[in-house]
Amino acid sequence: MDNSLPPADELVLVDRELAQLEVRRNQLLTRRAWLVQVLYQPVRPVGPSWPSAPVAPVADSTPRSAQNVLLTLGGTLLTIAAVAFTLVSWGSMGIGGRAAVLCAVTGAALAAPVALLRRGLGSTAESVAVLGLVLTVLDAYALHRVALVDTDGLGYAAVASAVLAGAWAAYGTALSRLRVPLPAAVVAAQLSLPLGVLAAGGGPTAFAWAALVTAAADGAAVLWTRPLPVRVTAGVGAAVLGGWAFLTGGWLSFSSPWSGAPLLLAGAAVCLYVAWRTPAVAVAASVVAGLAAPAAVGGLLRSVLPGDWEVPGYVLCALVLASVGRAGAGARLPRGVRAGLAGAGAAVTALGLTWALPPVVTGALVPLARTTDVWSGEHAGPVLGPHPATAVLVLAVVAAVLASVPRLWARCGALVLGWALLTALPVSLGLPYAATLALQLLTTAAALWIAVRPAPLTRGLPRPEAARDARTAAAGAAGSAAQPTADPTDRPSAGPAASVTDPASGSVPPPPSAPPRGPAAGFGAPWSGWSGWTPPKPRPQVPAAEPGTVLGRVAYAGGLLSATGAVALALDVREATFVVLGVVLGLLAGVAVLGTGARRVVSACGAGLAATGLVLAGAAAGGLEGHWAGVVLLLVPAATAVVGAKARPVALPVEITGAAVGLCALGLAGSRPAFLALVLALGGVIAAATAVRPERRRFASWAAAGLFLLAAWVRLGAWGVTTPEAYTLPVTVPALVVGFLRRRRDPEASSWAAYGPGLAATLLPSLGAAWTDPEWVRPLVLGVAALVVTLLGARFRLQALLLLGGTVLALDGLHELAPYVVQVVGALPRWLPPALAGLLLLAVGATYEQRLRDARRLRERLARMR
Repeated sequence: MDNSLPPADELVLVDRELAQLEVRRNQLLTRRAWLVQVLYQPVRPVGPSWPSAPVAPVADSTPRSAQNVLLTLGGTLLTIAAVAFTLVSWGSMGIGGRAAVLCAVTGAALAAPVALLRRGLGSTAESVAVLGLVLTVLDAYALHRVALVDTDGLGYAAVASAVLAGAWAAYGTALSRLRVPLPAAVVAAQLSLPLGVLAAGGGPTAFAWAALVTAAADGAAVLWTRPLPVRVTAGVGAAVLGGWAFLTGGWLSFSSPWSGAPLLLAGAAVCLYVAWRTPAVAVAASVVAGLAAPAAVGGLLRSVLPGDWEVPGYVLCALVLASVGRAGAGARLPRGVRAGLAGAGAAVTALGLTWALPPVVTGALVPLARTTDVWSGEHAGPVLGPHPATAVLVLAVVAAVLASVPRLWARCGALVLGWALLTALPVSLGLPYAATLALQLLTTAAALWIAVRPAPLTRGLPRPEAARDARTAAAGAAGSAAQPTADPTDRPSAGPAASVTDPASGSVPPPPSAPPRGPAAGFGAPWSGWSGWTPPKPRPQVPAAEPGTVLGRVAYAGGLLSATGAVALALDVREATFVVLGVVLGLLAGVAVLGTGARRVVSACGAGLAATGLVLAGAAAGGLEGHWAGVVLLLVPAATAVVGAKARPVALPVEITGAAVGLCALGLAGSRPAFLALVLALGGVIAAATAVRPERRRFASWAAAGLFLLAAWVRLGAWGVTTPEAYTLPVTVPALVVGFLRRRRDPEASSWAAYGPGLAATLLPSLGAAWTDPEWVRPLVLGVAALVVTLLGARFRLQALLLLGGTVLALDGLHELAPYVVQVVGALPRWLPPALAGLLLLAVGATYEQRLRDARRLRERLARMR
């Protein structure tokens, strides 16, 4: 068989399709069982001789739910009555009567469930048992109010809760079918030790220890008891009391570290034991333990270290905890425990890094937020208040730890933290201006070098191809081990069952669902005979990114940020500006030469911007005015045009950058029209030189023509020329030449596209000027030119020339005859114009049909023209 997939991938695909066939087989077996049941189910005939059976009304509730509601309501009412009797009617009876009533009622309530359970009345027994438990609480309260009035209330409550917990546990153990007594015993046990500590006058620390011990006992109940209600109740109690103990320990780690550390460490030990024994909560319990341990040890270190070293102490503890998963002893820990500890350590480390970020942000953003003048020699003061210098130590330690982890995300994190360390050093250590600038340039160079040559950072990292092959092999092995054997003889039955209706809905049962898709049809699958079914193509897998590519992108982003900050900081001093811009230009040019992909393109554009800065800085240092700076700035578009001709991969972005710089040059030269014309002309020269290249010929040629035309117009405006023909003829002549050449190459081209724009560019503005010109020279020359254009259009059957020339000639002649027409009209009688208009209308009406034919014939002739 000819396979287009590798054997490992095809094996995974075959296993997946066999699993789908097994699922389909189970569906068909279920369908077959239903059809057999329908075939052999007795059908009761319904007709005139058979009376229809009455339909029973649908019940709103089940008997079980109604019974539960009644029992719950009854138990609640009895409990309320017992409480009311104890609190209100207690004083109206003697001691003997009180004891007799309580003992009798409590004994009856606790003994009744035994008889009820023998009769199978489990719900009733549960309700009566709850009443008995409440009565025991009331008995304890009554005993304190009558016989032990002088006893301390908290101490008595602690003892009573312990006694009740033991009694309820024994009662629930004896009557194991009851579900309430054992969870109630667990709830009562939660109060004994904490209330005893409060009764003994213990403070927050002692109360937290009591809560922790109780939570540990709850954890033991979760691990070593079988009833689910008991485990759930104990788990809730452990979470509540353990959370209180941990919160108290965290507070004590700041106020009294030597008191809080033992509490936190003991709680961490309990959580680790629970995580070890219970995989379901291993991650959550390990996270709690992982947060408690650094808080305890870090609090102890905080009590003996100076203030600036507090956060590094916590971070050091967190790093030790996070490295448990990679240590030799950590390999014997369960996976959930390792994941929880590593996650907790990473969370604490992230908090420490957040504390260390302000110097990084200040070092990166302060140069951009300029508050001093350019080349003033003054430097902006730091906006960050006193921050411990140990922040850079945190960045360095975390970066070193991440660099030792052979994972791509760890190497990326180490790279980012290394950049952050170099950015924060000047702020944290208070370095002078020159050292800060040198360090930023060093950071830029290092980051850009890594962006081009990231291979040293990828050592020890797994290759994407090896990881993908391992996953494919593991998936194939798992699919082969889990694949059951299908019965090839099982086929969907056909016959009378296909027409049987579903008795529940009265409709025809749906046909079998569509067959599974995959290459199983080629292996003798039961669906191989289906028409119109073809095996689907394997799903394309997105290739994983190379580690070097990811690291290069991260380093490149940091290099660009550092370069921007260095340039902004260098604007304080003139000499520093030239040095930094030159270094940045060289670095970006090197990346553009050695790099690949987007980094090459962005670097080439950035080098163009750096060159622009150098040119402007040189113009400013030379004392050139803005219009001269605009002329000098054209060196950058000229250089980008040369680079675009040599380096084809970055040609278009570099040329766009040069065009943007050219627009800036136009803005600088705009204050002087003569210099603006010069800049436009030089820009046209650059565009014309670019048009020599075949791939830029069309766009660059049009750009050059436009720039030359604008330069001519600006120069004419600077000379004070107001004659419109001086502006329009430089457009008309090249346009007509281009149109003539196009018509020679394509005789079918329209005359409007070839000659229309050029003729309109001169004739229409000249016509507008002629209507306002009192002299006779312009109208005469315009009329002659329009007549020549009209005759040429008639001779060569060109529609654009004929219509444009004729229209301009008519309007020009009307302008010349207008004064005489006005004089004649003024001399004629007032009744003569209406009379002449009426005669004209009569003549047109009399020859209307002939005029229509003439107009139609003229339109057809014009339509045949080009």
